[in-house]
Amino acid sequence: MPGFNHESPKSIPNTCQRKTPGPVPITEAQLKAAFKNFDVNKDGRLSKEELKNAFASLGAYIPGWRARRGLSVADGNGDGYVSDDELDDLVKYAMKYGYTI
Repeated sequence: MPGFNHESPKSIPNTCQRKTPGPVPITEAQLKAAFKNFDVNKDGRLSKEELKNAFASLGAYIPGWRARRGLSVADGNGDGYVSDDELDDLVKYAMKYGYTI
């Protein structure tokens, strides 16, 4: 049985080299779905606490602050919640910060 040559080749063409992928930016659809998953009481709107948990899961450095900022940007009617109608504004706000998966 022939032995395996354990020596590495002197050079490997670029077309054959493995490129290790880094973090992949999250898409708007993925981000929207992620936020919707944090609507724990399923009332169709996100509270500040639900937003805080969502931003924490996305890796925000200070999720409580990010939730307050997101709420101030997206809460168009001022009721203290981000409804489904306002969710697109929250997603646009969050997309600016380049979350990755």
